[in-house]
Amino acid sequence: MRRVALVAVAAALALAATAAAAPNPADLEAELVCPTCDTTLDQSNAPVAQRMKQIIRQHIAAGWTEAQIKADLVDQFGPGVLAEPPKSGFDLTAWLIPGAAILLAAIAIALGLRRWRRAGRGGGPPSGEGEPLDSADAERLDADLARYDL
Repeated sequence: MRRVALVAVAAALALAATAAAAPNPADLEAELVCPTCDTTLDQSNAPVAQRMKQIIRQHIAAGWTEAQIKADLVDQFGPGVLAEPPKSGFDLTAWLIPGAAILLAAIAIALGLRRWRRAGRGGGPPSGEGEPLDSADAERLDADLARYDL
């Protein structure tokens, strides 16, 4: 009797583990794109999208993993059904280029700020130093300032 109970408990745990590991259709639908309207399956009502959703549910019921389902849909509809490009081969550039562009922009900004500060345009108050005015310029400045005095 104990063996039967142990076998029943083991079977229940195995079924629970399998059910927990089964992919969620909503997650898969958010990760796959409809080849007709180029939106994710969870947002599309196109006939092809409905067929893909049906395939996903059938595969989940048959015990397929998420990777197997995606591979099957890529075989049927092409790599364009993946919402994010694979992280291998040439498609790896889609992951690397944005990061490299951000890094290069940050370096360019840092170098530009460094040059700007070295040139004395650091945004601080003026130092008051400069070339002295000659007498004609000084007289003209005094005359202009006198016109604006109230």
